[in-house]
Amino acid sequence: MRPPPKAIRVPGKAMPRGRFPHVKRAGDFLYVSGTSCRRPDDSFVGVEVDRYGATSLDIRAQTRAVIENVGDILKAAGGSLADLVQITTYLVNMNDFKGYNEVYAEFFDEEGPTRTTVAVHQLPHPHLLIEMQAVAYHPQERA
Repeated sequence: MRPPPKAIRVPGKAMPRGRFPHVKRAGDFLYVSGTSCRRPDDSFVGVEVDRYGATSLDIRAQTRAVIENVGDILKAAGGSLADLVQITTYLVNMNDFKGYNEVYAEFFDEEGPTRTTVAVHQLPHPHLLIEMQAVAYHPQERA
């Protein structure tokens, strides 16, 4: 008999802004919910606001933070970035594709996960430029 899917909320990571887990195990697969560069204190990596309120957003810093957050979530479920088989990336602006792609290449190559990147109108906060969801294959230990 196969165990039921297990949902995990990861302590020390930004809590989801809804009623869903960071990751869910279903058999030998780990499904990572949409993940951003949001920190546990609800601030964002790659965001600078000057004293006049002008905002500067950094796609490279945000991309790196998102991938690292996905890695931390996978680690909490027993996996790692090396287990990823598929990533879907949501960019608010395709003009950020080059910077995102450069940072992505620091973590993955042609042997890495399959990938789809799409443009979206907006994400849950105006400071977010990127969000990723992912699927990893990490076999459970068999009894």
